[in-house]
Amino acid sequence: MNDFFITSLFFGGASCLITYQLGIYIQKKLKSKLFSPQVFSMAVIILFLLLFDVEYETFDAGAKYVSYLLTPATVCLALPLYEQFQILKKNALAILAGILSGTLISAVTILLLSMLFGLSHQEYVTLLPKSITTAIGMGVSEELGGIVSITVASIVITGNLGNVIGPMVCKLFGIHEPIAKGIAMGTSSHVMGTSKAMEMGEAEGALGSLSIAVAGLITVIVAAVFAGLY
Repeated sequence: MNDFFITSLFFGGASCLITYQLGIYIQKKLKSKLFSPQVFSMAVIILFLLLFDVEYETFDAGAKYVSYLLTPATVCLALPLYEQFQILKKNALAILAGILSGTLISAVTILLLSMLFGLSHQEYVTLLPKSITTAIGMGVSEELGGIVSITVASIVITGNLGNVIGPMVCKLFGIHEPIAKGIAMGTSSHVMGTSKAMEMGEAEGALGSLSIAVAGLITVIVAAVFAGLY
């Protein structure tokens, strides 16, 4: 079976697209905000690889073509930001304060939990970049001496968690302002949170995309400072 998939160049990419579309279909049928197509797609693919004993390298040979699209897709997030530029200009100070506070809270929470559970320094710095996009988070983790593979896993989990429960958290705490929701989603759960923010509205999506970039840059500095605290 593994040999069959080795000769199927686009097996990985096709499986990603098919399972994701299936997840969207199921989500519409269930009409549940708790169901995430991203989580469903990952779970199905992992189960498939395990059941048929398919090597990850074999899967990645085709899936990497989907990964190539991540960079242009991320650049496209600048479009809604441009369309909402007046909102950004009018609320620049509040937006920056919101992103900065979100980044600091993330770092402080990781520090306190690491102390509480007795994590090693390496494990601690591995988790520091969990709320920023993968490309930046991997570099931060490697520079601080963390375990990059675990950093990637924590970023994926954080993003999917924010994508699933982010809107409910905003509703629970009575957060109705589009700017606040966009900043919260983008700062706490990077691209995955921003994709959900775009579903919530144009302003939310624009501020979410801005938060990804700004939070990433701030985290580079904050992580370097906090790395020496534990």
